[in-house]
Amino acid sequence: MSTQQLPTRNAVPEKLTWDLTTIFKNDAAFEVAFKKVKTQLPTLKTLDRPFESADQLVATIKQILATFRQLETIYVYASMKNDQDTANATYQGYQAQVDSLAAEVSAAAAFLEPTILAIPAGQLADWLTKTPNLAVYSHFIQTITDSRDHVLSGQEEALLAAAGDIFSAASQTFSVLDNSDLQFPEVTDENGQTFQLSDGVYSQLLQSANRSVRQAAFEALYKTYGQFKNTFATTLATEIKGHNYLAQVHHYDSARQAALAPKAIPEAVYTTLVDQVNQHLPLLHRYTELRKKQLNLSELHMFDLYTPLLGKPALTYTYEQAQATAKEALSILGPDYAKQVAHIFDDRLIDVCENQGKRSGAYSGGAYDTNPFILLNWQDDLNNLYTLVHETGHSVHSAFTRQTQDYVYGDYPIFVAEIASTTNENLLTEYLLQTQSDPKVQAYLLNYYLDGFKGTVFRQTQFAEFEHAMHAAAANGQPLTAEFMSQQYADINSRYYGPAVVNDPQIALEWTRIPHFYMNYYVYQYATGFAAATTLANGISTKQPGALDHYLDYLKAGSSAYPIEIMQQAGVDMTSADYLERAFAVFEERLDQLEALLANLN
Repeated sequence: MSTQQLPTRNAVPEKLTWDLTTIFKNDAAFEVAFKKVKTQLPTLKTLDRPFESADQLVATIKQILATFRQLETIYVYASMKNDQDTANATYQGYQAQVDSLAAEVSAAAAFLEPTILAIPAGQLADWLTKTPNLAVYSHFIQTITDSRDHVLSGQEEALLAAAGDIFSAASQTFSVLDNSDLQFPEVTDENGQTFQLSDGVYSQLLQSANRSVRQAAFEALYKTYGQFKNTFATTLATEIKGHNYLAQVHHYDSARQAALAPKAIPEAVYTTLVDQVNQHLPLLHRYTELRKKQLNLSELHMFDLYTPLLGKPALTYTYEQAQATAKEALSILGPDYAKQVAHIFDDRLIDVCENQGKRSGAYSGGAYDTNPFILLNWQDDLNNLYTLVHETGHSVHSAFTRQTQDYVYGDYPIFVAEIASTTNENLLTEYLLQTQSDPKVQAYLLNYYLDGFKGTVFRQTQFAEFEHAMHAAAANGQPLTAEFMSQQYADINSRYYGPAVVNDPQIALEWTRIPHFYMNYYVYQYATGFAAATTLANGISTKQPGALDHYLDYLKAGSSAYPIEIMQQAGVDMTSADYLERAFAVFEERLDQLEALLANLN
């Protein structure tokens, strides 16, 4: 039987690719725009002088924001062109050029924060009160003055900004190695079909009802990563050292504090999450025990954690079927939301298929002046339906924000981003549980929900613990060798999944393949976002007064206030443990339901 190879980029049907000509008609237009941004560098440098009036401050902010606005558009084009085929030398070059230009622009504009901070506080307050054109930027300015103790001189900030592409080199190296250079072996599924292993194929094979298929995929994947574990250790250690260095020179106590401070996220949000998850690990242990019992296994391995407990029912989705289901599930969010979903689905804003060299995973991306695009690596399963709904949540969030806010507030912090996407996931779960009456399908959906909770709340917090432990170890002078990181990861993994799961030696290498470890305290927000989304989705599903309006207002708020404040206005206080406890209560309730269903079905 022949091996099924991934298609080349040129072989993917056009209707299943995103239409980046809505950003630039062609590469030549991109190159013109690139040059235009580059020519603005000298102008930016002339703005570096003390502010003597409110009007001068307004003009400077406008010029800098206008340049960044153009930069973001060319950055999105270059990065997405590169992501669709990371082996394409032309777009590798575009990505490198834009990365370098971004560092240059950041360096040229680095004077802004220290120069604003040099304005006497009383004078700045007076300008804000008396100058309406400046008052528009009051929250933007507040985010700068709040960091007064952590901003260096203009010259020092410029030096650090100019080294931006150096600080990002480890992440870029990881990306190229992970997406382009690793050569994965061929694997065979339960039907005897041979596949070239990839991240997308791996996630599919882990769901196989055939245990030998799951094990073979698991062992093949980690054998490949294990061959390069020392290289991955070097890239990750370099990335972590960069985070620690930048935190230290900016006078933060830790990289975590530095990462959370710009959006005024209290560290207690992070530590409360970790504490709450650890307190509720017995629920995860109970779930793994149920999985071991239901699968009738003498030993439950890490590769057994993703296969459906009752096998897969007839609940697969083609891409077209997934779109139709997503539209129905999200219709509860109202006509304005549905209109945005239709635009995303129908107007080629999604790059659907996996192809050779394409970046793995999924994301929603774009800039203020572009459409909200989505990258997928589609497989016909329930997980990909959830991914589609998840990324659509990001894209509609982006569309509403950009349509409502001026550019200065036309984006949103990561902390609130994951709430929009996981609210959609929760709404999909509720929709499917209401519309699927077969007990086996109900059990499958409950199993799927619990697996999603496991992967989003428990697993992402597990990642967060490892990430923080590595930053702390590096700060204390511990060499981050492959052996050290693998041992630390294995210990955390064992504690999380409990005595029912064999701590396979391969899983100690999982850190080698997680791109989010290069994103500086990103992963915890998946967990906090999922928990917050549980509260929001429940309010919408049960039609609580004002719940939908508050939610849509949140989607339109962008970065016009601090994220904690935005979520409090939406009805969720993320400085408290209450929202986490409610999320774990839902997990326990659905675990109870699954146990009862399985008892009847067995």
